[in-house]
Amino acid sequence: MSIHSTSIESCLACMTACERCLTDCIETNREVCADMCRDCADICALTARMQARNSTFKADISALCELVCSACAEVCEEHAMHGDSCRTCAEACRQCALVCNVVAEECM
Repeated sequence: MSIHSTSIESCLACMTACERCLTDCIETNREVCADMCRDCADICALTARMQARNSTFKADISALCELVCSACAEVCEEHAMHGDSCRTCAEACRQCALVCNVVAEECM
């Protein structure tokens, strides 16, 4: 499997984990975590689409996705004791950040 396919899959897995975490965070009034998960889910979805179509901006969006995923992972790790969704989200964000970093560096 190519790094681009892996990256798309990682972005989609992260988006899904963020959406699940977002829902749990809204239900339990963890607003900072919810806001970060919303941003991360959106950037992951956009990154997956732009990578899939081999966008000219693939490196730039991948670098931004790495930044947002890393920030989201930090916030979710702070809330991991509150539930599995935050722990799972943090793990998915870390994986996505790693893969997006590789794509960004490869494309520059």
